[in-house]
Amino acid sequence: MGMSYRDPAEGDDALIAQINTTPLVDVMLVLLIIFLITIPVVNSTIAVQLPRENNQRQDAQQENVIVTVDAVGGLWWFDTKLPDAQALQELLVKIAAMQPQPELHIRGDVRAEYDAVGRVVLAAQRAGIARVGFLTEPPR
Repeated sequence: MGMSYRDPAEGDDALIAQINTTPLVDVMLVLLIIFLITIPVVNSTIAVQLPRENNQRQDAQQENVIVTVDAVGGLWWFDTKLPDAQALQELLVKIAAMQPQPELHIRGDVRAEYDAVGRVVLAAQRAGIARVGFLTEPPR
């Protein structure tokens, strides 16, 4: 005595009139994930024109030291040409002893060899300079 839910007159080839929602839910979940991933990328690529601001000097009491390396590897202390690397080393040792210690800014010519700029960094490291920065031109 079993229970029968279909009409015996329809036979085995009867159509099921219900919609299978499992594939629909799968597709919707995939689309939801795709939208969640792509929307932050689209929002972050909006082209805006940002305001220009002048840099403000944070510590006016301490003066930064500027060492320039020209295209041929010559060393300049502010606007004074240094005779050799030993003179630079002596000046950097004096600066390292100051309290508070000024920051060393290196201006390297784009045509200068990397070795010349590297020697200035090495001299600053040996002298005990804690803060070294590089001056560059802003992009156009």
